[in-house]
Amino acid sequence: MKDRRSFLKEVCPTVAFAFFGLSFLEACSSDSIEETNATNPTGPIYSGSDNGFTQSGSTLTIDLTHPNFSSLSNVGDWMNGNSIGISMLFLRTSSSNIQAYTNVCPHEGTQNQWIKSGNNFRCENHGRSYSTDCSPSAELTCYSTSINGDTLEVST
Repeated sequence: MKDRRSFLKEVCPTVAFAFFGLSFLEACSSDSIEETNATNPTGPIYSGSDNGFTQSGSTLTIDLTHPNFSSLSNVGDWMNGNSIGISMLFLRTSSSNIQAYTNVCPHEGTQNQWIKSGNNFRCENHGRSYSTDCSPSAELTCYSTSINGDTLEVST
């Protein structure tokens, strides 16, 4: 027969975890995770009217002089288009090129948790990095882009 101390050492942790475990895990999780899960993992989501962009079919036309895109002025600048209704990441790779990428993490389907680190976008949900080189082996989907004057066209 076990003494009281042995019994409590064995049973109490299990009971405490069962009682508090799930609510503790929920309390420690980010409430933004739910809203950042991909709702349309196969393509971009567009909305808005005077946000500096229009969509016609599978082509997105962006006015680079619009204040919403001022963060793409210099080489190396990037932005997450989600704040203005475009489910894409944009990166100015040269004075004559801005590359567009999916905003959906290929690993977990998370959106809007990106940071740029060197030549990579890193998903802050799980720490995985994806190259910005748009090579055929790149895991992060890249869209075809072209700049004509102050207009960026993105083909999805």
